[in-house]
Amino acid sequence: MDFHIPGDFLGLRSVLLNVSDHSIEPITNIEVTEVLATDLLDGFAQTPKLAVAILWAASRDEAIVVEHLVNIGCRSAIERVAHFLLELGARLALVDMGDKGGFFCPLSQYLLADALGLSAVHVNRVLRQLREQGLVTFQEGHVTYNNYAGLVELADFDPIYLEQNMPLMK
Repeated sequence: MDFHIPGDFLGLRSVLLNVSDHSIEPITNIEVTEVLATDLLDGFAQTPKLAVAILWAASRDEAIVVEHLVNIGCRSAIERVAHFLLELGARLALVDMGDKGGFFCPLSQYLLADALGLSAVHVNRVLRQLREQGLVTFQEGHVTYNNYAGLVELADFDPIYLEQNMPLMK
């Protein structure tokens, strides 16, 4: 389970697999543009920089999935929630929808629980714990980082896997 943000590619794997291996269910209003596989592949042939950009985006998506596996397999509940909120904030900052102060977050505790392999009750407890520790507040659809550095330390968050700067292409 993943949460896409503006600018993300949806269903890119289906270009090569010829079938979608997952579905997408928006939780907010979205605007999408369909790009036919043949048009995308033609674009790659005509514009190699486009192919590099798409490969970079796909590689970054794969790194995010790997980090989510680490979240589920190796991190405690509080570390999972903290790491997820930091990752989502970093991704949203790329599209000017967040910063080190926080971001709008329309996710319910039930959606967070599903994504993090926790129960909604546990997510509620963890969010309360994070708030009581003065690290982060998640209220009324907004995440506020009260102590960004402390949250980073708790989650052992290193955003290098997000590789936010696409390699320069000449």
